[in-house]
Amino acid sequence: MENMSTLVTDVFEEGKFWVADFTVETSYAPGKPPKSLFIVSPTLQGSYPVVLFLHGFCVVNSFYSSLLRHVSSHGYIVVAPQLYLPPNDMANGSEELENAATVTNWLSKGLQALLPTNVQPDFTKVALAGHSRGGKAAFALALGLAHTALKFSLLIGLDPVAGFSRCKICQTPPIILTYFPRTFNINMPVAVIGTGLGSEPRYLILSCAPRGVNHNEFYEECKPPRYHFVTTEYGHMDMLDDNPNGLLGMAANCSCVNGKGPREPMRKCVGGIMVAFMRAYFGGNRGDLKAILLDPEIAPVKLDSVEFDEE
Repeated sequence: MENMSTLVTDVFEEGKFWVADFTVETSYAPGKPPKSLFIVSPTLQGSYPVVLFLHGFCVVNSFYSSLLRHVSSHGYIVVAPQLYLPPNDMANGSEELENAATVTNWLSKGLQALLPTNVQPDFTKVALAGHSRGGKAAFALALGLAHTALKFSLLIGLDPVAGFSRCKICQTPPIILTYFPRTFNINMPVAVIGTGLGSEPRYLILSCAPRGVNHNEFYEECKPPRYHFVTTEYGHMDMLDDNPNGLLGMAANCSCVNGKGPREPMRKCVGGIMVAFMRAYFGGNRGDLKAILLDPEIAPVKLDSVEFDEE
């Protein structure tokens, strides 16, 4: 095995690109996005891969601003639609999926006009990512449960959740888990990032990422190439910003078991793994991903149960 001391990576630090983040509201006018978008983009002239990021249940897309800025600073355009706006709009899982598909089909027509001058999206390299129920929606899109004209190249699930407990009737629609290994018909590399505390209940009620419908099952049902990382000492919402605004922000902060440490290392870890994974499959640079797989201790937070299957 390669000497651990030689394994280094810069993915956990801020990247070299200056980025701009902005919100674009929806409109019925031609060319406008079908849903409100939070976009983070490099400002330097060039063509960059695109990341479509789907928010978690009852979470606002801008609550991920620090995480998404970290990813974008390494040379990626991140588009995070607001698929529904709680508490007034509480879409179910099937409606959420259709909304995600509608945004996906709009991207190739409308995204370019919203980006900084001389910045171009590279639609030959598109990563699909999502957190919590948004992670499940990302898997459902990848499985073809809603029609999309745009082809995805990679899939990333951030503590994805399929329902309330381990049974088909306890899954929220659409039902995708089968509880049989390698049954997902997803023809692309997949990375699943789970949390160690996500399955722990808070206030003696249901947990945010219950056992039987969380990251473990999603990873098990993926086919190679697949990767699985677990941030042992952090919780389901610890990849969000420190203090999201408003009542929804307060709810996001207190609804799940959180890690005892600051969130910044967690965001750097999650963002860094995303960047390493995309570098490996978009740019052919496997060094960063290899470094994390062979020596998980280089990550800013403790990683446990690092698994991968590349056959």
